[in-house]
This record gives sequence, C-alpha cells and structure tokens, in this order.
Amino acid sequence: MSAQREEQFWKVEELPETKALAPLDDVRHHLCAVQKKPWLPAWFGAGQGSTPDVAARSEDLLDDGFGRLA
Repeated sequence: MSAQREEQFWKVEELPETKALAPLDDVRHHLCAVQKKPWLPAWFGAGQGSTPDVAARSEDLLDDGFGRLA
C-alpha cells in the first residue's frame, strides 16, 4: 500500500461515522464510472487491414474520419 493510500485510510478512520459517508459516496461514484467503461476504446482495431502500412497511413485515415460514427 502506498503512503498516500495508507494516510487516506487513517484519515477516514479518524472521521466520525456521519462525516465518513461523503468520501465513500465519492469513491463509489468514481468506481462506478470506471467500471462502466469498456476495456477497449470503440476505435480499437479500426486500423486493421490487408496492407502493412496502416501506421504510415494513420494520419490520412484519421483525416478521412475513419473510426468515427457518421
């Protein structure tokens, strides 16, 4: 456990029960937002193709709007 996480743990322990709920709600909110995101972004793998120069053509593909919803 990092020093910051340990400090956070002990600071919350020092709070009265009624005051400890607000940080808990905040942490739950952040965790919920992180858990709802897919592991891969929607555009992941959008550059796959039969030619090996996808990286070299990436700027052209992005300029054309490749990987974006119409």
